[in-house]
Amino acid sequence: MDKIRNIGILAHIDAGKTTTTERMLFYSGTIRSMGEVHHGNTVTDYMEQERQRGITITSAAVSFPWNGYQINLIDTPGHIDFTMEVEQSLAVLDGGVVVMDASAGVEAQTLTVWRQSNGYHVPRIIYLNKMDRADADVQVCEQSIRDKLRVTPLMLHAPVVHDGKLVGLIDLVSLEEVVWSSGRGQNYTRRKLTESTDGNKWELATSDHRQLIDTLSSLDDELAEIIIQQETLDNFAPKDIINAIRRCTLKMTAYPVLCGSSYKNIGVQTLMDGVISYLPNPMEGSKLQKSFGGDLCARAFKVQHDDQRGVLTFFRLYGGEFTKAQKIYNIARDISEQTGALYVALADEYKPVDVVTAGNIAVVSSLKATMTGDLITSTNSAASRAKSRLREVLKNPKQIEELLVPSAKQRLQTIEDPTIDDIADLLLGIGTMIPDPVFLCSIEPPSVAYQTALETALEELQREDPSLRVSSDEETGQMVLAGMGELHLEIIKERIIREYKIDVELGPPQIAYKEALLGTSKYTQSVDRKIGSARQQVKIILSAKTVKGVAQDKILKFDKTAESAANLSHIHPRYEQAILRGVQTAIMHGPKLGCPVVDVQATLHWLEVGRGTSDTAVTAATVQCLRKVFELSGSTLLEPVMSLQIVVPESHSSRVMADLARRRADIQHIHLRHENKVIDCIAPLSELVGYSSTLRSLSSGLATFTMEFHSNRQMVPYDEEKAIRSITGF
Repeated sequence: MDKIRNIGILAHIDAGKTTTTERMLFYSGTIRSMGEVHHGNTVTDYMEQERQRGITITSAAVSFPWNGYQINLIDTPGHIDFTMEVEQSLAVLDGGVVVMDASAGVEAQTLTVWRQSNGYHVPRIIYLNKMDRADADVQVCEQSIRDKLRVTPLMLHAPVVHDGKLVGLIDLVSLEEVVWSSGRGQNYTRRKLTESTDGNKWELATSDHRQLIDTLSSLDDELAEIIIQQETLDNFAPKDIINAIRRCTLKMTAYPVLCGSSYKNIGVQTLMDGVISYLPNPMEGSKLQKSFGGDLCARAFKVQHDDQRGVLTFFRLYGGEFTKAQKIYNIARDISEQTGALYVALADEYKPVDVVTAGNIAVVSSLKATMTGDLITSTNSAASRAKSRLREVLKNPKQIEELLVPSAKQRLQTIEDPTIDDIADLLLGIGTMIPDPVFLCSIEPPSVAYQTALETALEELQREDPSLRVSSDEETGQMVLAGMGELHLEIIKERIIREYKIDVELGPPQIAYKEALLGTSKYTQSVDRKIGSARQQVKIILSAKTVKGVAQDKILKFDKTAESAANLSHIHPRYEQAILRGVQTAIMHGPKLGCPVVDVQATLHWLEVGRGTSDTAVTAATVQCLRKVFELSGSTLLEPVMSLQIVVPESHSSRVMADLARRRADIQHIHLRHENKVIDCIAPLSELVGYSSTLRSLSSGLATFTMEFHSNRQMVPYDEEKAIRSITGF
């Protein structure tokens, strides 16, 4: 297993993730010719939409050999609309390569993937791509890594430029010059730098080399020991330095920075060497899996529907091995399933195999219930053995912090006084947390004949992409599609048309508003009517108030005053469940616009139920009572606001700024990057619908922007009226 590396490639849009992956496959001998993103013929961008648009939409898994090691690589998307794909991949990686554009440094989306990787404790190396550009600057990038990511970079390469062209790199660990000869980058030469022949170049490299060792010795005790014994910073064995860098990378106290230009075929081989030298193998990766001992342990990270092979589930194996037609036990859903065929993936090609060993990525067909993020093992008893081992580990509070991923932390906050058992359950049964959608639109089939086919298509797409939500509107009977952005919904539409051959229509995109209560109030609802032969009698008193960040299982609480407690102590659990269902239904539709009500907690003060009254009558009374409470309390609209980053040439910046002021944007920060202004601001999503085409026309096509969800914010009355008018039409 120490000869395997599981890595992901993460970056901002257009930093060169897919190009770098393509070069790695070519130099390892996996493919015979290199594709290009702009020609639409790369291995990992195999979907039709990816080839047309030149962007990555879904993550793809590929494996290739390098110097006697095997690298399993996942190429991830850069757009914030597909952030769910990145989350799912991060949960199963041991290490990551963060690709940066050397002319831009740390960009908005780089920050997002960096934050996500920190949550999953993934050690990373940084690759400065596009070093061939005239405005590429290593010093500026190093500074932006320090300032924006707040980490210590270890510069391992310096670029070698000849006649204004990038020709190679200086390896600051071994003080060798690596030069690529022309052609397709397969041939390169290494030569030791010497004082006599290289003069100035040698001096600069030596001072950088000393700087590197100085930084390392302050972070790594073992290297400091060697320096004390030798009493000098020179004459180091490169092996000692490489081991020290590896230790720092695994502890995440520092991050190695390598250089290159994938498009110009320079620096890819040194990057692959770096992956093997500095990133962890599966044994050093995830801690949670050690509690399974020799039993099978794997996590699902992607579900895909294939025309020939049916449903394919991608698993990352941590321990044990997978054989074809094996029985597995899904810990999260508490069911056993029978697997079908077993494959190893190279993007969209699947090679049937009989067995997949620990540390690798397996693709399994014909699973019905397993979803992304589920942990599986061989049997129920293996799961209980793992749980008891995990309990032992969790007795150490330091271990808890290391094992908790972001989704587990969020769920932990909803439990009062969690025990070690609760935490163990959480860690074993946890899927990935799904972000709330911000865009909604209606979706309609071309005719009733296609209705069932469309429902099947949407079901399959939802299983593939959990950030897509499908619901049907009670009042209009329309199917509503909710997603992470305009691009997200547009691509879903294209996929339904192309892959499922259904000519669907999408309505105009709507914003996912929320509502919040302004005050608190109390109401008594009495129901007494005869339905059929049975008499339904309910008397219920409820109140509601705003509680910031209330957990899903705390939305209903009981009144603890003496009078109420005496009445509520005899409630049948059946009625308790019926009331909870009523509360959940009521908060789906607020009084103002019928949007979900957030941060609300209902309190039950009194309940009387006549004999023979059905649960549904109790639920209905609860809903009616709460709707009245909401009306009496009054509510306000909350709109989603986005953090927006725009990169625009100075010549066009004033027009863009004037336009932002009109869109109710709060400017947070403006700084210069070469000839461009970088504007960071927060703006309401409703003002940003179709912003990409406006920005293109304002800046003659020279500006770019990225946005991601920031928070829900209360609206002023004028904007609220405008929003209500645009949604209801009056």
